[in-house]
Amino acid sequence: MRLFHYHLVTRRIRDVEARYIAKLGFDLVARHGRVGEDAVSFEAGVPWHELDRMGFKLRLSELERGSVNVVVQPGQWELPRVDHLGFVLDDDAFSAALARAERQELRVQEHGGRRTFVSTNAGYRLELHPPREWIEDLLAGSEVLRLAELHLRADDSAVEIGDTVVRFVGDGPQGRPELHAELFL
Repeated sequence: MRLFHYHLVTRRIRDVEARYIAKLGFDLVARHGRVGEDAVSFEAGVPWHELDRMGFKLRLSELERGSVNVVVQPGQWELPRVDHLGFVLDDDAFSAALARAERQELRVQEHGGRRTFVSTNAGYRLELHPPREWIEDLLAGSEVLRLAELHLRADDSAVEIGDTVVRFVGDGPQGRPELHAELFL
């Protein structure tokens, strides 16, 4: 399993897009949206002032560097929030993940056979992909860049696994976590 994509939502879309391009060296793949009633996409090279002049209404900006794909979408939050995390899995792991989601009665949405979303109980979704040629090409890109860590702030640093909550607390040792507390019912 490999995390290769994440989708952010913010009202400061141009600032966030500019940060990825100017400070982090990402390339703009395309901006997708509407002009009037028509769905349109513009690749890099079309500046914002020209899009504004056309009446372009942004749906999302797609950015890429190495094996990392980031999408930024307009939303209500000042600081970006995660809509979903995208993973590529081998065929067996993909099938097992969907079976596990169904057993846990999580909402599973398939979008045209291209991607599958699993809703979590933590306020974001997981986008799951079996092996696909375009993802393999992205992951095998000539530029060596991969996502090593992704830090997310939340109101609760916990993950639900079945009917058990696993909570992470700070100041622990490096490597394997140290047992801090248990609660039995």
